[in-house]
Amino acid sequence: MKIRLLLLGKTRRAELCALLHEYVKRIARSCPIEVTEVRDTPAAVKKLDADRAGTAVLLDAGGKSYDSDSFAKWLREQRDRGTREIIFVCGDADGFPGELRGRVKQKVSLSAMTYSHELARVMLAEQIYRAFATLSGSPYPK
Repeated sequence: MKIRLLLLGKTRRAELCALLHEYVKRIARSCPIEVTEVRDTPAAVKKLDADRAGTAVLLDAGGKSYDSDSFAKWLREQRDRGTREIIFVCGDADGFPGELRGRVKQKVSLSAMTYSHELARVMLAEQIYRAFATLSGSPYPK
């Protein structure tokens, strides 16, 4: 299974960019991962249309909430079911326009709280890393 982070806009704060890349590097030990930054919604929709084999998941405050163990279980189920690619779509400071919300049916929430889009990306990457660590029996999640 491959993980892709499809990010609208750029992560500009150097410290958050460094954290994001650190978690991406850690995730890469468990599965292939790709980070794609796109300028706007039409570019994101074009990327999603090109990857119809992937399972798209929108990062959205109104999405399904998981605790870390449940998220790890969900990732394991996706992997075991033969999902080839999971594409996590992360918005920019303006959130998601209706076109993208309508295109991606599956939604996941990191929290009921609102975070900056840059921090949310790091939190998502950390949770993906934590999930793979949990699945491999690593002591990291403890």
